[in-house]
Amino acid sequence: MAHFLFPEAAPESDVRQDPLQLGKMLEPGIRSMGYELVGIEYQGGGKAGGLLRVYIDSEQGISADDCQKVSYQVSGVLDVEDPIPGHYTLEVSSPGLDRLLFKADDFRRFAGHVVKLRMVHPINGQRRFKGRLAGIEGGRVVLEQEGEDISLPYEQIEQARLVPEF
Repeated sequence: MAHFLFPEAAPESDVRQDPLQLGKMLEPGIRSMGYELVGIEYQGGGKAGGLLRVYIDSEQGISADDCQKVSYQVSGVLDVEDPIPGHYTLEVSSPGLDRLLFKADDFRRFAGHVVKLRMVHPINGQRRFKGRLAGIEGGRVVLEQEGEDISLPYEQIEQARLVPEF
């Protein structure tokens, strides 16, 4: 199961905190290269090792060369700092059309788009929600679903992802 980097405390914190604190370590180098650190996810693995995914973006979009450059930079930092015990695979990627939403600002930025949410615990017996994102206010994410607004606690979102519309 993947671990998505969501906050434990402040419901509208700017950057969702990851348990390994990798964002603070990696973001300055990524930003200095002209890219935005969109988010990080880590999936621990047994004997096979873990998978560390670093999502980057830029106004010009992301190419395979961009991913390679950032991968080289991130690998260097991780080799020196060694924050992850054992073997793992590093994957650097664009967020894609079905991008994950990692930050409270993402819920503002992508207001008007269709999203799928998975909650940590069921709300009225339901863990999965899909609807048009109205935004975030007062620590609650608002979705429009079948003409009605649904307000969900931001701190209880396990995963949020855009749904591409064609």
